[in-house]
Amino acid sequence: MTYMIHGATGAQGAPVVAALTAAGKPVTALTRNAGTVVDGARVLAVDYSSAADLTGAYRGAEGVFVHLPVAPEEERLAFARNIVAAVREARPARVVASTSGGLVSTDGDKGRGDSTESAVSVLAAGLADSGVSHAVIEPRFYLENLLLPNVIASVREEGVLRYSLPSGFRASWASHLDIADAVTVLFERRDVTGAVFVGQYPAISGEDLAEAFSTRLGRTVTYEATDPHIFFAPLAPMLGEEATTAIADMYRAVGTQPDHSITAERSAQKLLGMTPRTASQWLAGLDL
Repeated sequence: MTYMIHGATGAQGAPVVAALTAAGKPVTALTRNAGTVVDGARVLAVDYSSAADLTGAYRGAEGVFVHLPVAPEEERLAFARNIVAAVREARPARVVASTSGGLVSTDGDKGRGDSTESAVSVLAAGLADSGVSHAVIEPRFYLENLLLPNVIASVREEGVLRYSLPSGFRASWASHLDIADAVTVLFERRDVTGAVFVGQYPAISGEDLAEAFSTRLGRTVTYEATDPHIFFAPLAPMLGEEATTAIADMYRAVGTQPDHSITAERSAQKLLGMTPRTASQWLAGLDL
């Protein structure tokens, strides 16, 4: 039996493929293009638009990793329902999903879970009702967001880390590599079900991130808060206006909260014995 990994060439899926193949696990990379080559993995052309195709891919799988792409919410809702239908029909041995920053649990999290009609909530609820062994990873913000061209350019050229969170605002950042580590463990740890929070705890601020960049680059980097709609505007040609606006609105709403921290009770630190990379550890692995 194999492990089915969605988005196997993307930011979240590729590290999962690498982690599983390094562990000697059989991997099938699920991509939209049958001609894609993924090192160490069989490639199967399938996406979230067909419940029937998903069912065929999931049947007999040892594990399935799913996460919803950036798209208009109506499309994401359809994808979530297709995934749930396929899981119920195919009944793979284990499913691990990532919310990609969406919140579906309000356990100790100040009631900030997404609405019951959001795509990630539909996905999480559907998996919970499927009777299939599953876990849902809930990250907050990705450190890789700091490598966006408009972010890293200002760090290099001006010594300024600009991001769309208020100064002093603390959040539990995580790397895509941390998500991949958690997915790999969760495929084995079937005793762990429901939400698993992945991110730094205690949470850190933009100023802390700037300090980590200062240490890595050997020169002073300061933090500067930027309005979310201004910050994310350059992504509109790639993501579309609707998706870009939704992301900016989410950041603006999050920034009005006291923080965006995970809680210890459902953390990977407690549930899996894992410690996410610090910003400095993450930066140490990059060629800046």
